[in-house]
Amino acid sequence: MKNLAGLMKQATQMQARMEEMQAKLEDMVIEGSAGAGMVTLTMNGKGDMKSITIDPKLADPGEMEMLQDLILAASADARKKLDATASEEMKKVTGGLNLPGGMKFPF
Repeated sequence: MKNLAGLMKQATQMQARMEEMQAKLEDMVIEGSAGAGMVTLTMNGKGDMKSITIDPKLADPGEMEMLQDLILAASADARKKLDATASEEMKKVTGGLNLPGGMKFPF
């Protein structure tokens, strides 16, 4: 029983650290870019897009398809950086345990 109580205490501590990490991620601002910086966007740690900047040279109506592609590429770039940052933060919280993606505490 003593070991079970110790495990429960550790799980509670890990849950608190994970909640802190999630709050920290929500406050983060991640920037992604595409087209050599012609399109940049920022998103928060939850993946919500917060701003987008488009080089005025891309506003040509004949270039709209490229502009749309660059927006998608910048979004994917920011999301990739966000996922990498979240993964690193998770490793800090779990002490390097390799937990399945999306796993939340408590169990």
